[in-house]
Amino acid sequence: MATKPELLSGAASVEELKRFAEAGADAFVIGESRYGVRLPGDFSVEQIAEAVAYAKPHGIKIYAAINNVLDNDTVRTLPEYMKQVVEAGVDAIVFGDPAVLMTARAEAAGTALHWNAEMTSTNYATADYWGRRGATRFITARELNMEQVLETKAKSSLEIQVQVHGLTNIYHSKRPLVRNYIDHQSEGAGEQPIQLPGKGVPQGTIEEGLYLMEAERPNERYPIYEDANGTHIMSADDLCMIENLHELMEAGIDSFRIETLLKSAEYNETVIRAYRAAIDAYAADPDGYRFNESWLEAIQALQDPNRELSYGFFYKEQVY
Repeated sequence: MATKPELLSGAASVEELKRFAEAGADAFVIGESRYGVRLPGDFSVEQIAEAVAYAKPHGIKIYAAINNVLDNDTVRTLPEYMKQVVEAGVDAIVFGDPAVLMTARAEAAGTALHWNAEMTSTNYATADYWGRRGATRFITARELNMEQVLETKAKSSLEIQVQVHGLTNIYHSKRPLVRNYIDHQSEGAGEQPIQLPGKGVPQGTIEEGLYLMEAERPNERYPIYEDANGTHIMSADDLCMIENLHELMEAGIDSFRIETLLKSAEYNETVIRAYRAAIDAYAADPDGYRFNESWLEAIQALQDPNRELSYGFFYKEQVY
C-alpha cells in the first residue's frame, strides 16, 4: 500500500468538527454556501480560521469548498473570498469551475487544488487534464464502479478521492423547485416554511421532510433537499463500503470521503469511528487484515430502517 488514506468528513459547525476529529476524521471539507455546494453547515471566513487553528496542531487538514455552480455575481467576489480563505490557512481548495482555477492562480499560489465536478469526473484522462492545469487531487464520480476507480488510480499521477459512505446527490437544479411548486399549488403561500430535511426538522436528519417517490418503486424515498443553491434530490439508500474498504486501500486510494449531510451527529460520529478502525487495522497489518463485523453492526444500529446500506455503483457493470 503506497499510502494510508485520509478519512475525510464534513461538519455542520466548529463544535461538530471537533467532535468528528476526536472520532477519527483527519480532514474536513467546509465552507460558505454561496461558494460551496451541499454543505452540512455554513462556515464564515472567521469560522474557517477557527477550524484551522484547532486542526493544525492535531495534524488535521481543512479544505475550503468553492465547488458551487457559480454565476457572474459570485465570480466577481471570488478573488477577495479566496484571498481570505487562503489567509485563514486552509490546506486545499475544492473546485469544479475553471473560474476558480484561474482565480487560484492569482490568489492562492501554492495552495493545493482538488478537482470535484462530480458526474463528469469519470476517467483518468480528465484527471490528468486538470492535473496539468494545477489540480493535485481528483474526486471521482459516484457512478464509477470499482474497476473504473482502480484504473483511474493506476493511470493517474493525482491523488484520488472516493466517497465510501452516506447519501449521494442524483439531481441538482439551481431553481427552488419545491418553493415554486408550493407557490403554484397554493396561491399566497409566499414565505411559509417548507418542511425539508434540515429545515424545520432536527439538524442533520432525514427522518422527516419531503421525498420524491416513483409509482413503479413506492418503497424507495428520495429525500429532497432545498437550500440557497436550489433543489437537490438525494439517493434513496446510503453508500457503505466498510466491508470492502480493503480493496480500495490495496490500490492506494488517497482519500475516503464520509458524506455527513442530513445525518445526525451521533450517526456520523459512529460511522467515522468505524471507518477509522478499519483503516487503522488494515494499515497496521495488511496481510493479516480481517473485517470486524462489529464495525458494521455499530452503523446498522443507528441506520434509518427506511434507508438501505448499499455498495452504490462499485459492483455494477457499466453499460453505455
